Amino acid sequence: MALSTRQRRPELPSAETSPEPYTKVDKPGRSSLADEEQSLGWFMPILALGLLRYMSATSNIIHDCDEFALRSYLYINFHELVGLPASWLFRDDKVRVFYAVRLFLGVISVIADATLVVALSRRYGKRLASYALAMLCLTSGCFFASTSFLPSSFSMYAMSLSSGLFLLEKPAMAVSVAAIGVLLGWPFSMLAFLPLVLFSLAKRFKLSFFAGAVTSLTLVVLSVLVDYRYYGRWTSSVLNILVYNVAGGGESHLYGTEGPLFYLRNGFNNFNISMVLSLLFLVILPIVRRKYAPDLLVVVSPLYIWFLYPVYPLVCVAASSVIESFPDLVRDKHNLNDNSIIVVIAKVIRPLVLSLILCASHARTFSLINGYAAPMEVYKILDHYHDAGSGAVLCVGSEWHRFPSSFFVPDYVGEVRWIDDGFRGLLPLPFNSSLGGTSAAPPYFNNKNKALAQQYLNDIDACTFLVELQLNRPYPSRGSDLSKWEPIAALPYLDRELSPPFYRSFFVPFLWQEKNVFGMYKLLKRVPKQQEA
Repeated sequence: MALSTRQRRPELPSAETSPEPYTKVDKPGRSSLADEEQSLGWFMPILALGLLRYMSATSNIIHDCDEFALRSYLYINFHELVGLPASWLFRDDKVRVFYAVRLFLGVISVIADATLVVALSRRYGKRLASYALAMLCLTSGCFFASTSFLPSSFSMYAMSLSSGLFLLEKPAMAVSVAAIGVLLGWPFSMLAFLPLVLFSLAKRFKLSFFAGAVTSLTLVVLSVLVDYRYYGRWTSSVLNILVYNVAGGGESHLYGTEGPLFYLRNGFNNFNISMVLSLLFLVILPIVRRKYAPDLLVVVSPLYIWFLYPVYPLVCVAASSVIESFPDLVRDKHNLNDNSIIVVIAKVIRPLVLSLILCASHARTFSLINGYAAPMEVYKILDHYHDAGSGAVLCVGSEWHRFPSSFFVPDYVGEVRWIDDGFRGLLPLPFNSSLGGTSAAPPYFNNKNKALAQQYLNDIDACTFLVELQLNRPYPSRGSDLSKWEPIAALPYLDRELSPPFYRSFFVPFLWQEKNVFGMYKLLKRVPKQQEA
């Protein structure tokens, strides 16, 4: 008679005690092979992001400026990788050089965001990655920030790339990219990178620390050497900007100081309800913690530190995670195959919410491009008036802050001058190499943002061209005197003060032009004196 043996029933691992992190393979009914076949590859993210970044590069407006010795010339020289060859190729067309650099920025954005999307797909599934891809392509914040020539945008690229590398289990590379984003881009973004760097060090301390240290040391040395060449003295731009803004080294409170309400309003305008959903990530985390904690929580945690360009891609990731989890919020936690009516409704709501976000984002983008693109288009008209002769003077009054850079000023224009229209802040003066070039701060500069008499051109009769925004106001504009000025270009420009907040922020078909008020952005040419008489 055979002896029978009693076998102990194997214990099923519980969600609370499982040491393995959640991946999409853990979803019921999926094998790793089938899962791999359903993952997003590289082709679709690169194609979709490439098309949208091209559209951004060719239609984006200009957003910001920088300060003396607070930014490293290493950051600017990095763009010479494309700018220099483009200047040789388009020697007589500086505008094309400008757009070549923008396209270069777009390519960097595509690589960084595509890495993030692929990493999300491999870790959390095709649906979440597809939602994130759609938002990275179409939300207004990402659309405009992706091709802006700003250190904070560069840090945003690094945030996307380092987050993707972190999710792909490459912590050392993630730390190196984070160091590049901080030291070559925006030093204050170190706060946003901090959670990712700390967890990368926790995963593989020696390798991550070595990679970060080598990258940081290399960039600091290069930055100091490059800045010495341009500033003519040993200086660290990273240290300078920290001292200026944190340690009270200057009048930094004069620039860019806004309250929390401004950032919330700006965030909603750029991301609409996806911003609200992204902030709800922590709210749903107790329900979906096995799915998203700790790695995805680490990735999106900078959202709760600040809300500026570097974290814009993370808004898309967090919002996509919340939308993808709608069924989990109502599903019976003891029945993973629960397909009750409420779960089905939650699944149907997901694409509807995403569609609403994308439609609102398109409405915002369309409104900004069509409402505020006039300055760049008007300056392009200058290229058709070479008959004005060399040494022509281009004058700008109250529209100094929308001057799109010297890329849009043809070579026949000798200088750009400002006209006193009541602004009492410091404005740039014509570059004077005899004062020391880039290595010297001219004596008329100050850190109080106080206007100087010499920054304005007092004799307006010396102006060959005049750029002016004419709004419906009770006072006449300079260019309204047609006996002295001939309009050669005029494009509609959205009047922010007289237009309703909702209609100026979002394009509503058939109502946008009807409800909003528009001025005319004009380029005028001085009438020759014999014709004035």
